Amino acid sequence: MDLISDILLMAGALGAGFYCFILGRRLKRFNDLEKGVGGAVAVLSAQVDDLSKMLAAAQDVATESANTLTQVAENAAQTSKRLELQIASLHDIPDKPEPKAQPVRSTDKVPQPDQPMFVRRPVGGSR
Repeated sequence: MDLISDILLMAGALGAGFYCFILGRRLKRFNDLEKGVGGAVAVLSAQVDDLSKMLAAAQDVATESANTLTQVAENAAQTSKRLELQIASLHDIPDKPEPKAQPVRSTDKVPQPDQPMFVRRPVGGSR
């Protein structure tokens, strides 16, 4: 009986050793940096780092764009106020322009007034 139990114990130990050997090979392939899950984890880790850098750069650009947009909006508001003031000042202009006076030409007849323009008066006397 001892011999049979020793043979079964050795067979069990050899089976467990073979199982561990196969399991070790599979674990090496699983953790391989080029083909296995270890490689996938390494690639994903590198991608996460790249995405973090890109996200930080995108946030900087978005902040700069927001500041620029704020300045443009303020400029637009100031321009709008100036335009409103100019439009309001246009309401003071009459609808029909007054006729312009025609310049007197030397060839035109000058109208004669009913009364003389200059009158001579005596120097020391009364009127």
